[in-house]
Amino acid sequence: MPFLEIDAVRKNYGPHEVLKGIDLSVERHQVVTLIGASGSGKSTLLRCVNALEDIDGGEIRLDGDPVSGPGTDVNRLRRDVGMVFQSFNLFPHMSVLKNVCLAPVKIGGVPKAAAEEKAMALLSRVGLADKAGAHPDRLSGGQQQRVAIVRALAMEPQALLLDEITSALDPELVAEVLNIVRELADDGMTMLLATHEMGFAREVSSKVCFLHQGVLLEEGPPEQIFGDPKEERTRAFLRRIIEAGRL
Repeated sequence: MPFLEIDAVRKNYGPHEVLKGIDLSVERHQVVTLIGASGSGKSTLLRCVNALEDIDGGEIRLDGDPVSGPGTDVNRLRRDVGMVFQSFNLFPHMSVLKNVCLAPVKIGGVPKAAAEEKAMALLSRVGLADKAGAHPDRLSGGQQQRVAIVRALAMEPQALLLDEITSALDPELVAEVLNIVRELADDGMTMLLATHEMGFAREVSSKVCFLHQGVLLEEGPPEQIFGDPKEERTRAFLRRIIEAGRL
C-alpha cells in the first residue's frame, strides 16, 4: 500500500478548476517531484495534501486512512506530514530555537527541555546551532529556509511536503538549501516536492510528475521524463527550460 494516495482529487476556486482529478501515489522513502509551469497546480496540490485547502472531489489517504474531507484530524495529519513553504513563514518575534520548539511543545506535548535538545541537534545538523538565539530577520534567506526545514523535522514527520522552497532565495543561497534536501533523500525521508530546479529534480527524484493546467499529464522515472518524455506538452516545457539554461 502506498504511504500517500491522491485519488481523483479536484479543487476549484469559484468557477476556475485548478486541479482536475489528480491521481498520484507516493511510496515510503520515495522522492516524488512535481514539475510544470507556474499556475499548473503544483502548490495547490501540496496545500490540499496538508489540509491547508479543502478539496472539492476525490480523496487523499495516508497509510490507507482518509485525511481529507469532514472529520479530518488535522493535527495528526500535520504531525505525520510536515510542510516547508517558499516564504519561510517563521515567526519574526521568536528566536530560531523558539520557532523550532513551538510545535513539538504545543502540539506534540514534548517537554520543553527535550524539545530544545532535539532542536539543537537538528540545528547542528544544518550548521545553524550558533544561530539558535537569533531572530529570523538576522538570518540570510538560505539560513531562514534551513530553519524552516528544521522546524518541520522537529515534529518527526513520516513525510515532508516542499513547496518551491528555493524560489524566494538568491541564486547563491539555493545550493545550501538543496544540500539539506539531498541529505534527507539519502536518509530515506519520504518527500513530495514542487520545484523549478530541474537538475536537482533529475538527480534526487524517484518519480517525476508533469502537471499542466491542473492535469497530471505524465509521470515516470527522472531519466524517462527528462530524457524521453512521451507528451508533447512535457517536451515543450522542457525545451523552454533548456533554452533558459536551467537544465
